[in-house]
Amino acid sequence: MEYPTKLKKEIMEQSKKFQLEGFLPGRGAEDAAIMLVAEAPGQTEIKTQIPFSGQAGKGLDKALAKINLYREDIYMTSVVKSRPYSVKQRTNKSGEEKKSYPNRTPNQTEIKLFVPFLDFEIKSIAPKVIVTLGNSAMNRLLGNQYTVSNYHGQTLQQPIYKLSKDRKNYEKTEKNYYIYPMYHPAAMLYNRDLEKTIDQDWDNLYVLIRKITSNTKKKK
Repeated sequence: MEYPTKLKKEIMEQSKKFQLEGFLPGRGAEDAAIMLVAEAPGQTEIKTQIPFSGQAGKGLDKALAKINLYREDIYMTSVVKSRPYSVKQRTNKSGEEKKSYPNRTPNQTEIKLFVPFLDFEIKSIAPKVIVTLGNSAMNRLLGNQYTVSNYHGQTLQQPIYKLSKDRKNYEKTEKNYYIYPMYHPAAMLYNRDLEKTIDQDWDNLYVLIRKITSNTKKKK
């Protein structure tokens, strides 16, 4: 996805104030019916410049294939386009101090900074269904009162949040969108008990996609 040059330059300049690394634009079919929205790229994604190229990506590819979808059929993006990291310092056995820079959850200020990118993507692509992966993506679009544990696998049809024209506050869109919240593919790596739940959510998504695309064809 090519973003407006002025907008990208402005946001990336402001991002220097935060512990953020690199930049990963959204990727995929720009006429896609399905948009996947995750939290932020990790170390692997920043290095490869490919969304979901880490361990969780294998699970995503498998799930997509199960419902007859592939990466080239959809559009994949994230709430924050740079990798949020923290700085950890520890002393090893030989007494040497070592620093590491692990991934972390983006804070609300960082999320708000990158809001114009996702607003631009949704307006440009006009997806039939927006699939939010994890809490950060769902909260960005629907509000902080939503949790993936309560809403995963459910079809929501409602306005979403976008940035106001003065860029100071969030406001709701006039248009309703189909939002389908899901656990992030990485959730299964940490909790195998979620496997059946996530599989069922993908099955339900397949039914939703068929229903919506079928209705669209009938209207034509």
